[in-house]
Amino acid sequence: MAALGRKRIGSSRNTSRKMAGKGHFVIYTTDKKRFVIPLEYLSNTIFVELLNMSEEEFGLPSDGPITLPCDSVVMNYIVSLMQKGLAEDLEKALLDTVSSCRCSSKIAYFHQGHADQKPLVC
Repeated sequence: MAALGRKRIGSSRNTSRKMAGKGHFVIYTTDKKRFVIPLEYLSNTIFVELLNMSEEEFGLPSDGPITLPCDSVVMNYIVSLMQKGLAEDLEKALLDTVSSCRCSSKIAYFHQGHADQKPLVC
């Protein structure tokens, strides 16, 4: 059961699939990776901020996909943190980082052990 849940969340190699399953929505990242995200994540302030940033940067799509202003490395990191359950202080730190800079994989290096790069979460 857990493996099935993991397959639904994250980037998908099959971009021809247009519809998400019940209880999910589709977003794309700036590097054109597709993510199927549970609707419950829409109540999280990080996703609300990413959607607001998307509207500011790309406008509201009338018939196209929603593109969030981050790349797939950062989105995978955010989704993995959400799956584990974010502590309130970690969620606030991540929100501050997302709000204050463009979300590129450069800021995810901290998670991968690159101390010389700006951390995603201070």
